[in-house]
Amino acid sequence: MARYKPVDPHLSKLLPIRFSEQILPGTFEYALNWLVDHEIDLSVFDARYRNDETGASAYHPGVLLKVVLLGYARGLTSSRSIERACRENIVFMALSGDTAPHFTTIAGFVAKLPGEITAVFRDVLLVCDAQGLIGKELFAVDGCKLPSNASRTWSGTRADLQKKAEKMEKAIGYLLDAHRRQDAGQNSDPLTQRAQQQIETLSRNSQKIRKASSRCLAICTITTCDDSRSEPDAR
Repeated sequence: MARYKPVDPHLSKLLPIRFSEQILPGTFEYALNWLVDHEIDLSVFDARYRNDETGASAYHPGVLLKVVLLGYARGLTSSRSIERACRENIVFMALSGDTAPHFTTIAGFVAKLPGEITAVFRDVLLVCDAQGLIGKELFAVDGCKLPSNASRTWSGTRADLQKKAEKMEKAIGYLLDAHRRQDAGQNSDPLTQRAQQQIETLSRNSQKIRKASSRCLAICTITTCDDSRSEPDAR
């Protein structure tokens, strides 16, 4: 019997990591990081904090916005799952500067500032969609329908863009609401559900392909045998 080297998918290993090199150009997370840092006005969030003279320093709203929206993009709609990603996923670590905000901080941020968050997410997603950075693998959350084909919107009328923005806000509102319900314990873990659903789908499709391949191979074998019998004897 063949022997193979063991593979541990749960292996933990200390490695030297340069966070800036984990956010690759051309990806959604690169655009999200750059837009929040350089293009989005975050001053509206400053009024929430009154700690310039006393009190502990707060997490920068840009950090929270980045990890929450990336969480939604990856199908994470609970504060605990986003906190866990900030501790275990290298891209989340890079976006947050390895700060790993506590789930209560994330939950409070989402619960208290839905309007401000929606405005930021809308602008980021409109730009990212115009760049073709939002594919089917992102925002795969049941009930969330992000509008697509933004390239047509940019060349259209102002009314077209307004309609697009309204649809984007509605989708973001759904994500925020799903996040709050998840934090309140009203839903089971959507990521676990999605993983199980994908496993079941992969298994079904794999079985179909194997059966189809077996039938095709059998037909090809029969056809080859018939062709060989029909060839005239060369002697």
